[in-house]
Amino acid sequence: MREQSSAEPDRIDGAPHPRDVEALFGHEGAEAAFLDAFNQDRLHHAWLLTGRQGIGKATLAWRIARFLLATPAVNDTGFFGDAPADKASLYVDLDHPVARRMRAGSEAGLFVLRRPLDEKTNRLKSVITVDEVRKLKNFFALSASEGGRRVVIVDAADEMNPSAANALLKVLEEPPAKTYLFLISHQPSRLLPTIRSRCRELRLQPLGTDELKAALHQVGTDTSTISDGLMALCAGSVGEAVRLANLDGLKLYQAILSVIETMPKFDRQKAQALAEMTNKRGAEDQRELLFSLVENILSRIARAGVMVASNEVVEGESQIFSRLSPTAAKARMWAETTQEITERNRHGLSVNLDPAALILDTVFRIQKTAEA
Repeated sequence: MREQSSAEPDRIDGAPHPRDVEALFGHEGAEAAFLDAFNQDRLHHAWLLTGRQGIGKATLAWRIARFLLATPAVNDTGFFGDAPADKASLYVDLDHPVARRMRAGSEAGLFVLRRPLDEKTNRLKSVITVDEVRKLKNFFALSASEGGRRVVIVDAADEMNPSAANALLKVLEEPPAKTYLFLISHQPSRLLPTIRSRCRELRLQPLGTDELKAALHQVGTDTSTISDGLMALCAGSVGEAVRLANLDGLKLYQAILSVIETMPKFDRQKAQALAEMTNKRGAEDQRELLFSLVENILSRIARAGVMVASNEVVEGESQIFSRLSPTAAKARMWAETTQEITERNRHGLSVNLDPAALILDTVFRIQKTAEA
């Protein structure tokens, strides 16, 4: 397997990497759609796997990759060229030679395109750069001599910068023979329309409660420790559930809510305490989670104004949200505020602005909308 670095931004702390996950829960429809195309010999060269982050898109991509690389092509089966029987599942045992090579990072037919490590800072870069996409040229040249199918997993396509996106578009427009690309996207609206138009989409839905618990059990999480509030907050995402559990996300959510519930009054003491919670050395992951939870809460407030119900994370929060967003007009204001705050915070984090100052500014902006 040719990759651009040993870093793995697609791994969640406390959970196995998607290549090491054997079973897939809750996405039988997406699997069936791919198998139908495969069995009819109408396999599109590019697939866009969309849906909320952490619901299993990467697991499905690796599952498909194992299947394609371990399943002989029609002209490679049987001495007399007999056509293989239709496949009913994407399942490939993790002890299969292809699966073992993939897990060891030595499968020649697979390339994983993801954010590289910055050698100067020893941290992952914030985007996939064009240099990483250009490495596909060598991958195609080297793997062509080995024959068989080739698979490219892009995780996540949303993270490509404009130059990288345009370089990948050229590959999508003129893909090499027997090559299949799987683009994982949490926010497909951020992709170039021309990229989306050249892919067949497989949209994955959030997992139901039983499916989520089964998936959490598979990755080694004790579901008895997962509260109802955390289950509501993760909204059907295995990855998010693990992240929230690891970083005490429910406590952080409650701290944010305690600031917002006083609005339009500004409680400086609570706001300052919130800023200090993640303004410590080594708190980067918790800081990122805080801003994600702020976006989550603001989106819930906006939905309350248009009568879209959400499962309560904290008892009584629905009344708070309804008070802050009593009408559709106010809901639009909250939606605009959510977008503005999200974009500003993402930019601020990318250029290393003071996190505490960002949090306080976020609280000020929330207050401004609350009192409007």
